[in-house]
Amino acid sequence: MTTRGELKARIDALITAFVSDQHVEAATRDELIEDLAAWQAERIPEYGRLQRRGAWPPALPTDVFRFRRIAAHPKEDDLRVFLSSGTTSSERSLHAYGDLSVYDAAARAAARHMLFPDVERMRLVVLAPQEDKAPDSSLEYMLARFAEWFGTECTWVWCDGALDLELLAAVLREAEASKEAVAVLGTSFAFVHAEDGLGDQRFELAPGSRIMQTGGYKGRSREVDPEILLEAISARFGVAGPWIINEFGATELSSQMYETTLREGIDGATGPRRLWVPPWVRATPVDPDTLQPVQGDAVGILRIDDTANLDSVCCIQTADLARRLDDGIVVLGRAPGAPPRGCSLAADQALGAQ
Repeated sequence: MTTRGELKARIDALITAFVSDQHVEAATRDELIEDLAAWQAERIPEYGRLQRRGAWPPALPTDVFRFRRIAAHPKEDDLRVFLSSGTTSSERSLHAYGDLSVYDAAARAAARHMLFPDVERMRLVVLAPQEDKAPDSSLEYMLARFAEWFGTECTWVWCDGALDLELLAAVLREAEASKEAVAVLGTSFAFVHAEDGLGDQRFELAPGSRIMQTGGYKGRSREVDPEILLEAISARFGVAGPWIINEFGATELSSQMYETTLREGIDGATGPRRLWVPPWVRATPVDPDTLQPVQGDAVGILRIDDTANLDSVCCIQTADLARRLDDGIVVLGRAPGAPPRGCSLAADQALGAQ
């Protein structure tokens, strides 16, 4: 019988192989997904209730994380519990971890490859709360690890529930004067607050500076079209468009996907803006009714099979519209209206609804 230790060793081996520049076979990843799903179905009743339809294991809708604790270990073994922001629903998704080592390995490998491929360390400016101010946020946890792994120093410019615009401007002016490249990291709504609050201030950050934005708005600011926000950030901070990239993550996932333009620019390649999928992850647009893969570049709802989700469920069904583009994925936003029919039926089944 497969053990947790054996599965963890296989996940670690996939990530380590990638970090060591070894080719990771899709078949190796897919076999691991199958074995993880089988192990998890035996230990998590909500996942075990889902019936297999098609070639792949069933995927658990993200909504289920709002109503049940989805974990293969008992609650008393929780090391950390992450909650979604909860701004779009009275119920917040909960992701319990008994072990953060796989999360850390996946996050570090992906960020090194896509966000910091050309530097070991650099100065970080973070438009988000510090970890101790938001201990239930997976984003704040990840950004705190970035400060440890990639930062020469880190300035957090979100204080007392708001963006400290004076501190942000001072830090950027200091970086501008020193000609030191910086990485500015934050949520989309934080960048909109910066855009609204900085007035006519403009910056020319040094070559090699980069910006990572993540997440949506969820009622925390006015919403801005992604292309318009990209242009506004570029003009505000003096950073070229390819060096401004989006990170895609979720409370229910342990891995992240990053847009490709920064890495491709460093490598001397060109291509359309799209999300890179780590080799230990499988990302697939599926039909909203059947939950089976769509053909070609047709739009579907995004299924993500994340092998770093060792102690919850690795096969996750989102309600995000997405399509394939070259070797990556483009996410087009949430499906409008009620949850897609396939997600709704699968959620009812997982929750034991009649």
